[in-house]
Parts: sequence; structure tokens; C-alpha cells
Amino acid sequence: MAIPFRIMVWVMLISPSCYPECPPMGLETLKIDDFQLHASTTKRYGLGAHRGRLNIQAGLHEDDLYDGAWCAGRDDPLQWFEVDARRLTKFTGVITQGRSSLWSSDWVTSYKVMVSNDSHTWITLKNGSVDLIFHANREKEIPVRNIFPAPVVARYIRVNPRSWFARGSICMRVEILGCPMSGDGRNEVITTDDLDFRHHSYKDMRHLMKVVNEMCPNITRIYNIGKSQSGLKLYAIEISDNPGEHELGEPEFRYTAGSHGNEVLGRELLLLLMQFMCLEYLSGNQRIRHLVEETRIHLLPSVNPDGYEKAFEVGSELSGWSLGRWSNDGIDIHHNFPDLNSILWEAEVKKWIPRKMFNHHVPIPEWYQSKNASVAVETRALIAWMEKMPFVLGGNLQGGELVVTFPYDKTRSQGVIREQTPTPDDHVFRWLAFSYASTHRLMTDANRRACHTDDFAKEDGTINGASWHTAAGSMNDFSYLHTNCFELSMYVGCDKFPHESELPEEWENNRESLLVFMEQVHRGIKGVVRDLQGRGIANAIISVEGIGHDIRTAADGDYWRLLNPGEYTVTVRAEGYSLTSKKCEVGYEMGATRCDFTISRTNMSRIKEIMQKFNKQPIRLPIRQLQARRSRQRRLGT
Repeated sequence: MAIPFRIMVWVMLISPSCYPECPPMGLETLKIDDFQLHASTTKRYGLGAHRGRLNIQAGLHEDDLYDGAWCAGRDDPLQWFEVDARRLTKFTGVITQGRSSLWSSDWVTSYKVMVSNDSHTWITLKNGSVDLIFHANREKEIPVRNIFPAPVVARYIRVNPRSWFARGSICMRVEILGCPMSGDGRNEVITTDDLDFRHHSYKDMRHLMKVVNEMCPNITRIYNIGKSQSGLKLYAIEISDNPGEHELGEPEFRYTAGSHGNEVLGRELLLLLMQFMCLEYLSGNQRIRHLVEETRIHLLPSVNPDGYEKAFEVGSELSGWSLGRWSNDGIDIHHNFPDLNSILWEAEVKKWIPRKMFNHHVPIPEWYQSKNASVAVETRALIAWMEKMPFVLGGNLQGGELVVTFPYDKTRSQGVIREQTPTPDDHVFRWLAFSYASTHRLMTDANRRACHTDDFAKEDGTINGASWHTAAGSMNDFSYLHTNCFELSMYVGCDKFPHESELPEEWENNRESLLVFMEQVHRGIKGVVRDLQGRGIANAIISVEGIGHDIRTAADGDYWRLLNPGEYTVTVRAEGYSLTSKKCEVGYEMGATRCDFTISRTNMSRIKEIMQKFNKQPIRLPIRQLQARRSRQRRLGT
């Protein structure tokens, strides 16, 4: 039965602030699919209506497939961009941007709005008897929101450009604000978790962490790792059955988020995870209890609180693609770490490994540690934290895509933008990435639409960072080369800063993935390296045959080595101790295989220890003198 034509307008004389504003319908988040978007004309396929989504990004090389907006085929006032809501919807506003492009400057400066119930008869929004003209963009990136004087109810909505940048063309990226009418029986993703689904300011975040700590004082601890450039503390929460202490044999795990302050979804997911784990632990959830009792978990929700506050101030739809991304002093924190890749690769070319340099724990160069180096205070705080805690596995939550990336992030060939650049632990990293992507509700869905230009679902929702785009000094590469910790990046949603109403669904999309990835810290081998007296040996080197990357024991002599199932020859060496090897087998069941080592002192180290104890120095005679002495002894028959 056809819907009878009617346009319902609230005729009450009220200002826009007097009625609730509807959330975005989902052009940016892809809830609105390509078949719901139409246009009068298009310049070419890559600039079709399906590309007219708020914040959509053009490819590095703009081409016929992935461009950064809808662009009309002609520049005249008869052009339009249309959204079919597929049901009666209360429309309350429109948000627009210009074209995402490195080479073109195209945006619309004013437009009209029309609505319809049958896509044939259209009514233009009016101010009294005069058609409403909405002022739009003055440049191509900053979103501009226009709220209607009163809501309108219809199925279809059109944006009709009336003027545009004089030296450009009609190009738009759009989001529609609209609420589906009640009674429409469409299935929506809902959650049964009773959590605080809203965006939290810095003050709100700090309060929420305190609330969770008070609810679960026996398994949580709040601490800070340093301060931001503006002086905001970088708060972390620890979740463990013995908070505040490293327990022998218990691996340490970390999640961080918000290194780009405008990528807000990761921050909120960690705040939700914090609440969820506390509540589920109290309710007796055995899976959560096992995680808490067997793992020391650290959650750092906001690496860049200064940037977040900038984005939060303007709101989820108006922060654009980059407002708040950088630290207060303009630094991209996630890519602000020292480039240790180049140091390691140069040493490999010169054959310095292992004679002059190790294949792991690559030292930070002196220039980077100087006060004049362009290093954010947030980055220095992260490095100090990473060096202090014996982390085994970590994930940093990013936004704007749906994919998990793993090291290396920098291409080995100079001047190459994209190139597969695997680590010696490539198979382990691929498994870790897949463990998150495969349990996410959307990442591996072959039917889902690509967020921007790359269809990562074809790659099982994972990709080697360098084969996507090269990036020197990433947190992932630094963590792998300078510490024991394997670090990956999870891009958890197409929309960097989703509307508050989207948070329950985003939590459902990511909840299982967040838990499964944490559980991977218990994959591989673990153990303690001790001397003959049973004392743990710190800084012992753990080598796995066939893998050119070693790790080291923690302060108490315990270690964790992430490995896929299989049989491995593992060798332990430490200064002053004899080298020891053994076979260690990793099974398919969850839980690291115990592989302890007891190593003895070398004869030379014992001699040195005894002589130091009695304050005696070994006699070091030149070789010629020793040879002469032995010759005289032989002649004398002694």
C-alpha cells in the first residue's frame, strides 16, 4: 500500500532550541547504504552520490573510483543530492562539507532543502512564503550545520545547491539529521549492558574512573603516567586481582586510545570496557574473572586529552576530519616515536647483529632524548611507561577506518609509499590481528561498504601497516623494537567521532573483539629464568630458533614469548651464565606453555666473582711475557 502524500510540519512557533535535535541518520557511519543516495547528475562514477558522505576521504591518487564528494555533472541551480530514508522520518537539519581533495577547491555556499513522500512531488522548506536559503560552506573541510526552523516529516529529502565557490564546482559531502518515526518496525542493534553510553569530557572521564574504582576497589587502581602539554594528567586504570603489583608469571596487557584526540570512539570503548569488566566481575562472570585473576590489564583511554577537548567542544559532527588530531604543540603523537627501524636495518646491512648490536631492545638515539628534539610530552610519558611496565601485548584504538594493522608500519625500501614489510614475527602478528578483526561484527563482512577507498574486508579486515601507507616512528614499530611488547592498531569505526546515539551499537560491534584480543596475551610460552640458587635473573635474553627477534626477562626473571602453535627450540643466555636450550611446545588450546630455565654461572664469571670478593685483581701479563716465562720454565725442567 502506497504511503499517502503528506508533509507534516510542526506549526508551533518555537525556536530550534525548543525541540530535540535528531541524531545523524548515518551517511558517515554507512547505516545509509549506497542505494539510498541519488543525485541529479554526476561528473563521473568516483564523484557519484555514493561518495557524498560527511567526512569521506579521497584516495591518495584521486581517480575514477574513490573521490572525495558528490560532484554534479553540471554547475547550475537545477542540481540536487537526495537521501531516501525508506521510512517516514522526522528531519531536523543538514550538515555539509566541500570536496576532500589535494588538488581541487570545490564547495557549495548556499542551498535549499526539499522533502517528499513519493519522490515525485516535492515541497521546499519555506520561511513564511519565501523559500529558505541555507548558508553553507566557506571552505572545503570544516562542516557547517543548519537546523530547520521546525521539523518536517517525510521519506525523501533533497539538498538543492544554489551557489558555490566561484573557482570551483558543485561538490558536497552531506549528513542528514533525522529520527525515524515511532512504530516503524525496523531491527536495530541494541545492547543489554547497563553502561554509561555518552561522550565524556575530561572531567567526566576522571569522575567515571573514580566511580568504577569505588565499585571495584579490590581489582582496580587509578594512576597517571604523566601530563599533557596543557597540564592534564594522563590517567590510566589498572584491572587486576592484585592491583599495584607485578605478580610473578602474570603477563601485563595494555589498551591505549585517543593519541589522535578527535578519534573519540576508542576512548569511549575503553571507558565502556572498564565499566563492563567491573560489573561482570562482581556478577561472577567466569570469563572476566579468569582474565582479571590471570592478567594485569592497563587501560589508558585518553593519550591526547588536549586534542580531545578541542573536538569535544564543537561536537561529534562538526569537528571534521582533523580538529583535535594533534597535540597542543602540533605533534602527531602516534607517529612521534624514534625511528628505530632504520637503525636496525642499517645494522643488519653492516652485519653488526649480534656482534655489535642486538636484534631487539634497540636503544633510543641520543638526539631524540635531547630537550630540543620535537618530541611531545605525551610521547615521552608513553615511552617512560612502556619501559617501566613489562608489557607483553598491546592495542591502540584508532578511528576513521575498519581494519587492524600490524608492524612494520614503515617500508624498508626508501622512497616507497606502500610495501609489504613484515617483522620476524609476521605469523604471530597476523594471528593477533585476525583475532580482533574476525570477532568484530563488521570488519570481515564481505558485504559491507568500504569506509573510504580501501576494502579491507577482502584482506580479512587486517593489513600490514607499511603495505597500507608508510609511517616512520609509529608506536607499533617502537614498541616491538625497543620493548618486549607486541603492539597493533585497531581502527574501530568509519566515523572518528560518532554521535552519542551510536555508542551502544559500536560497543556491540567491538565488545567481543576487545575481550578476545586481551586473551591472546596467554598464547605462546612463559616461564622464569633462575640461577642454581633459585634466584630470578633479570635481562636474560630469550631466543627462538628461526625467529630473528629476541625478548628479555623482567626484573624477577619471568618472561612471556608470544608464539603460534608448534614446537620451538628456545635458548636462554645471560651475561656470566652458560647458554641453555630446550624444546618448548605450544598447543592450540588457550593458555601459555610453561617453559622454565635454570642456568649456571660460567667458570670465568665464578673466578671474577671470587677475586672481586677478596679484592684481588687477575694478573694480565702481555702474551710475549707469558710465552717467555713458559719457555724459561721448560728449559729449567720445571
